[in-house]
Amino acid sequence: QVQLVESGGGLVRGGGSLRLSCTASASIFAVMGWYRQTPGKQREMVASITVTGASIYSDRVKGRFAISMDNAKNTVYLQMNSLKPEDTADYYCLGTNHHGNFWGQGTQVTVSS
Repeated sequence: QVQLVESGGGLVRGGGSLRLSCTASASIFAVMGWYRQTPGKQREMVASITVTGASIYSDRVKGRFAISMDNAKNTVYLQMNSLKPEDTADYYCLGTNHHGNFWGQGTQVTVSS
C-alpha cells in the first residue's frame, strides 16, 4: 500500500513563508501535486508537477508558490511565499501513476492577518 506523508504545515503570519513536503513510501508517480480545501468548499488544485519537471499552478498562487520534485527521494515540495490569509486551508498531496490516484492525509496551513 502506497502512502503519502505530508509535513511542513503550521501557523505563519501574512507575508511569511512555509515549505510543505510530501514523501511517497513507494512507487514513482508520473504526476504529483498539491491541493487545498477549506470547510464547505471543494478541494482545489494548487500546483502540480510531472516527473519530467513540467509544472502548472493555480492563478491564485502563481508567482508566489513553487512546486518541485526530488525523484530520487520520491518527494514533492511546495514552497509557499508571500502567504495570505486566504491561503489558509488543509493542504493535500496527490500522487498519480498507472495504478490510480493516491492522497496524503493532509497538513494544515494557517495564515494570520
